[in-house]
Amino acid sequence: MPWWQWLLDVAGLLLLLLVLYGVALVVRRRYLSRHGGTFELSHRVRADRHGRGWVLGLGRYSGEELEWFRIFSLSPRPRRVWRRRELRYTDRREARGVEQMSLYAEHVVVRCATPHGEVEMAMSPSSLMGFQSWLESGPPGASWESGPVR
Repeated sequence: MPWWQWLLDVAGLLLLLLVLYGVALVVRRRYLSRHGGTFELSHRVRADRHGRGWVLGLGRYSGEELEWFRIFSLSPRPRRVWRRRELRYTDRREARGVEQMSLYAEHVVVRCATPHGEVEMAMSPSSLMGFQSWLESGPPGASWESGPVR
């Protein structure tokens, strides 16, 4: 078989794999959406350089937890999970500089305090309203400002 036929076979195989990956991403997103509404939620995994370290993803509320899934991963499990009682909303700001290129359009950056340190997320303004409502609607006996009452 001539070399150009091998090249065409390899290119066809790569195209097939790319299409299968795209289909798998769509199926995964639909699967995640079936178990509760998902929303676009980016997470800053590294804060060592200003404006860098953002990873696009999906957020999903699951009872007392906010689950975060990477957008281009095929894993059905969340990459990060934050418990409602451990999250405290501290600040909101507009994306600036390099962040505007890294994040979804019109998303705002949200800072939250956790027992393990600060967490930065980016979401749409309407998703932020839902996030704040979710934080405020904690179980009886919990305070939004100071965490669970003891």
